[in-house]
Order: sequence, then C-alpha cells, then structure tokens
Amino acid sequence: MDNLTMTILGMSLIFIATTLGAALVFFMKKDLSPKLNTILLGFAGGVMIAASIWSLLLPSLDQSASWGNLRFIPAVCGFLIGGVFMVVVDKLVPHFHVGTGEEEGLHSSLSKPTKMFLAMTIHNVPEGLAVGFAFGGAAIIGTNEAFLAALGLAIGIAIQNFPEGAAVSLPMASQLGSKHKAFAYGALSGIVEPIAAIIGYFLASSLSVAMPWLLSFAAGAMIFVVVEDLIPDAHLEDHPHLGTWGIMIGFAVMMVLDVALG
Repeated sequence: MDNLTMTILGMSLIFIATTLGAALVFFMKKDLSPKLNTILLGFAGGVMIAASIWSLLLPSLDQSASWGNLRFIPAVCGFLIGGVFMVVVDKLVPHFHVGTGEEEGLHSSLSKPTKMFLAMTIHNVPEGLAVGFAFGGAAIIGTNEAFLAALGLAIGIAIQNFPEGAAVSLPMASQLGSKHKAFAYGALSGIVEPIAAIIGYFLASSLSVAMPWLLSFAAGAMIFVVVEDLIPDAHLEDHPHLGTWGIMIGFAVMMVLDVALG
C-alpha cells in the first residue's frame, strides 16, 4: 500500500467507523445496556489514553531531541494548551451529555438532540486532529514506517468510534422518533473527524517545526475528553470492574497497534 493510499484510508476509516456504529440504530430496539455502555466507554477511553501516550506524546518528545534536557517543554506546553482549548470549546459550544444529563456551553434555544449531537462532535475534533497530525508528520519523515504508524493510530481511533456512533444514534432515536434522523445525526457527528484530520495534516506538513507542539496539543485535548466526559459518562461507580477492564483492554489494543505498525 503506498503512502497516499494509507493517508486517504486512515482519514476515511475514522468517519466510516462512526457511520457504521450509528447504523446500529436500525438493528437494535433499545439503547445499550448500562453494563455494555460502561465497557464500551471504558474501552474508548483506554484507546484514547494509549494513543495520546504512544502515538502523540512520545513522538513529541522524540522530535524535541534538539532541546536536550528541556525537550519536555513542547510536550508539556502543547499538552496543557490542548486542555485549555477544550475548556474554551466546552464553554462556548452549547451541548448536552447523555451519560450525566449535564448541559454545558452558552445558553441557546437549540433542541436537546442537537445539543447531544454537538457533544459528540466536540469529542471527535481532537481525534481527527490527532490523525491529521500523525499523517502530516509522516509526510515530513517520508518513510513507509511512519505512514504505517499513522495508520495504526487511525485504526485505533476508528475502533473506538464504532461504539461512539451508536452512543449518538441510539438515544437520538427515542428523542426524535425517527431512526433515519437518528442515523443521520450519528453519521454527521463523525464528519468533523476527516475535516479536522485534513486541517491537521496541512498544519503539520507545512509547519514541521511545530510538530512536537501539535502532537502534544492533540494528546492534551484527547486526555481532557477522556477525563471530562468518557469516564463520567461510563458510570464506573456502578460497574467498576467492567469499566476498568474496558479501559485496560482499550489501552492494550491501541498499544499493540502502535507497536506492531509503528
């Protein structure tokens, strides 16, 4: 597989997986059970934590080698800026968390389904950026191995996007009274990922000197989403072992993908 094909495939997979997950609304008569929801959200969190470490923060440190003993600065600063970015987005964009029932963002008259849609869209932005930065960095390096590593990240994100698509469409069906509309919301929540990936790709490939900062920025944004949203929505206090094992398995899967393909 050539490098261009891997780039197109990786950026497409993250959207396709969300769409396939959203399509579950046509085959399931009710929402995910609380136990399964805990496992899947834990798994998604584990994948994102591992991706942040193995595919983003460690490469950020490697690419800051010229800083010597201060090579942690781009990684730390980018990481924290990514968290601040998500705080700003949370404060500005009106959205509704299905798991906690909490509304955030500026006051608006948007419907509840629209706010649920925006909540998942916010989750997907840092994931798309992470994939774009990875492929942009691979374009700078230019080796097949670098593109394989980026593809591994995209596959890991795609795996956890499948249940996320279902997490949007299934609750939407009861809110909207239409499975087709619920599917559309679920699929559209994922369209932001390839868009963010394309933006991330061109930022990374044109600003190679900023790569350590960009990679750690994406890591900070993803960790923020895990701690702020995925873990609370998983209700680990109700099923602690299931959620914990979901996180551990997700982490292990992403670690295997990164090492095997990277």
